[in-house]
Amino acid sequence: MGQSVLTAAFTRRDGALYCEDVSAEVIAREAGTPVFVYSSAVIRDRYSRLTAALAGVKHRVHYAMKANGNRAILSLLRELGSGVDVVSGGELHRAQRAGFKGHDIIFGGVGKTIRELREGLKAGVKLINVESEAELLMLEAVARELGVVAQVGLRINPDVTVENSHAYIATGSRGHKFGIPHDEALALVKIARGLEHIELIGLDMHVGSQLATLEPYRAGLDRLMELAGRIAAMGTKIRYVDVGGGLPVRYDDGDPEPDLDAFAAVIAPVLKKLNAELIVEPGRFFSAASGVLLARVLYRKRSGGKDYVIADAGMTELLRPSHYDAYHLIESATPSGERAVVDVVGPVCESGDFLAQDREMDSVEPGDLLVVHTAGAYGYVMSSNYNARPKAAEVMVDGAKFAVVTARETYDDLVRLEQAHPDWRDA
Repeated sequence: MGQSVLTAAFTRRDGALYCEDVSAEVIAREAGTPVFVYSSAVIRDRYSRLTAALAGVKHRVHYAMKANGNRAILSLLRELGSGVDVVSGGELHRAQRAGFKGHDIIFGGVGKTIRELREGLKAGVKLINVESEAELLMLEAVARELGVVAQVGLRINPDVTVENSHAYIATGSRGHKFGIPHDEALALVKIARGLEHIELIGLDMHVGSQLATLEPYRAGLDRLMELAGRIAAMGTKIRYVDVGGGLPVRYDDGDPEPDLDAFAAVIAPVLKKLNAELIVEPGRFFSAASGVLLARVLYRKRSGGKDYVIADAGMTELLRPSHYDAYHLIESATPSGERAVVDVVGPVCESGDFLAQDREMDSVEPGDLLVVHTAGAYGYVMSSNYNARPKAAEVMVDGAKFAVVTARETYDDLVRLEQAHPDWRDA
């Protein structure tokens, strides 16, 4: 595993790691550790390359903000022209605070509450992607209550074979909780067409993340196209086809980088035949490679025949290694040239608290700065306060400038919502 996972934004100068034109060590000294650091240049580059590849078809990018909902990242993508895909009322709120308007927002998610459906309708979101008959009927009731017509897409589970790195990130095969089984979709279309406060205008699929091939897109789109044709025969025009996200990101040398032109070549002909607008929902593709996690080495320890590097970041900051058996390249910000085989672990009171196991990497000592690469997606957003650990800070870099865009939590933040004097009530 090596340097090919790095982007042009993360380079070395006289041996020391830089994010764009800012030294990792400078950021760590100024902002403290652990800290997530994001490169604005990576996000701009990836947005530019994706939209250029899709230029031949009418489309809109809607960033899947579950990957990283940082306000600075959202604001940057909004300035570039992106919309957002949200999966909760909280994400909707964050998107609105970052300046996104209703027409910029798609509301997905398998378990939307009545409150969230109401919030989406009041915000005037572009589409609410419905995932079941029960949700459709609930949305009809809420829309009737508000006196509005809900613009709806149906999320179809296309039941395709998906090859990716972990079962938890496959979403488009039979038996998953997501979406409407494709062989039941037409029945739900008939129900939707009979509802006074529902306007069916979109079809949606999301087959999974880190897709190894384009075949799931091709197979899934074939099923959406067939369904759209049958819906058109009923007199309903599908205006939007949402193919979700899933574009892969390189975490190690064996992972693919997506061929965006090949992706467009699979998608565009279908959209042109349907005369529909394409919606794509990349999340990880934009944010993962834009970010690193900086952590300070606390101790070296040998136990049971193993060497441990104990850092001030662990599963509370980056859950992916423990939860998904995920690989992240880990280096010293300023390597000594020596190598060692170690477990990189955090301070959390769990045996599952690790960032790497039996990893050959730069040999480091207490006080050295570790760089955990490709940590911009599903890092901070999945972090926790377990063991009463305050959440890390987040920093954005833009050329030779950097700024703390999320302050580090304090001990007071950990107890801010607790009630010292609860208001006891009789049952």
